[in-house]
Amino acid sequence: MSHIPDEWRRNLPIPDTTPLGFTAQDIRNQEPAFDKRRPLRPPGNAPNVVIILIDDMGFGGSSAFGGPCEMPAAERLAARGLRYTRFHTTALCSPTRQALLTGRNHHSVGMGAITEMATAAPGYTGIRPNSVATIAHILKYNGYNTAAFGKMHQTPTWETSPSGPFDRWPVGDGFEKFYGFLGGETNQWEPTLFEGTTPVPPPRTPEEGYHLSEDLVDQMVSWMRAQQSLTPDKPFFVYLSFGATHAPHHVAPTWREPYQGAFDLGWDALRERTLARQKELGVVPPEAELAPWPADAPHWDQLSDVQKRVATALMENYAGFAAHTDHQVGRLLDALTDMGILDDTLIFYELGDNGASAEGGLDGTTNELFTLNGMHDTAESVAAELDKLGGPESYPHYPFGWALATDTPYQWTKQVASRWTTAPSNEPIRTPPAVPTCSATAPR
Repeated sequence: MSHIPDEWRRNLPIPDTTPLGFTAQDIRNQEPAFDKRRPLRPPGNAPNVVIILIDDMGFGGSSAFGGPCEMPAAERLAARGLRYTRFHTTALCSPTRQALLTGRNHHSVGMGAITEMATAAPGYTGIRPNSVATIAHILKYNGYNTAAFGKMHQTPTWETSPSGPFDRWPVGDGFEKFYGFLGGETNQWEPTLFEGTTPVPPPRTPEEGYHLSEDLVDQMVSWMRAQQSLTPDKPFFVYLSFGATHAPHHVAPTWREPYQGAFDLGWDALRERTLARQKELGVVPPEAELAPWPADAPHWDQLSDVQKRVATALMENYAGFAAHTDHQVGRLLDALTDMGILDDTLIFYELGDNGASAEGGLDGTTNELFTLNGMHDTAESVAAELDKLGGPESYPHYPFGWALATDTPYQWTKQVASRWTTAPSNEPIRTPPAVPTCSATAPR
């Protein structure tokens, strides 16, 4: 039980107490006796807290919400806790993450756009004000150990050099431990990694079996075991933010093989199938309808045979990537179980920081950097590279149509926060944007 009165926790850091009375010349005559300093701890029965964030996944992407990507760890948490179907987010990475970690509207914490697009305009500076604390700050100052693993993307880009300043790096955002990367994406086979503020190489090569998602969970489990061994009476807060399922969609062929042929019917059929499953699960109301299909997006039956072959291969690869990521979450849950602390841990598993990404273009690509630089792959050029799909020699992303399908039943994709369209009656209707979901291991 904490010895600190609740009212003292209203100002953080908690102020030091001052001794009362006089100091005696002889310690044996001290009245009242000096109170020894005790370690800072949170209020009694405070749980461990784990936030797990998946990147670029739509509402209808995971099996836990009726989608095609098998994610048993998400289903496991949903079965024990709650599925949130009105969990709103922004349409881009940095704004969602800044809002998530501060509990504030993203504009009020300077992140109206991704950090790389910061301007001098209020709300778009890319700088978290010093007047705003993060969850990690608040919990650390209340006696938690704090750690972050994976993608951050909240640090102003001009502060990411070895010169800092490091106030808005994860270690300045209240995390005592950080292992991961600072940008919007990274190579999953050969990532750019930092330990604290120090650049570090990956512990293995792709040829030796390295993958970033596996490494992040390895690092997290190792840290939690050490923390629990040294201070078992002290809870922890861990933020695990995968680079997955953001492009590049990197995963070993063994993870994509189970999905061979799973998407041959195309994205139109997948939307219908996903909506039916969502109604069975109760995550959408029975009367829910699919949002209108964008006029500029081709239907499946309008594609050539080459386009279909490329599109199915890229989606099989993405589904394997999502399943592989969820498997790492399963490993984490198993580790918490082995340590005997799963029931003492509040877990938020957020299946998407924004909607599914349309950045692969109409035909998809084996090099996402093409589209980021205004260039476009063709189905024929992608088809010639399919033997490298998902491996270290590729940098793939699926076509626009799959993003629309995995955002079912919502309209549009990542980057599009809302959309006005016109009904056949010419009366304007508004359809909601794609939103992520999360599950928790404890009731509301």
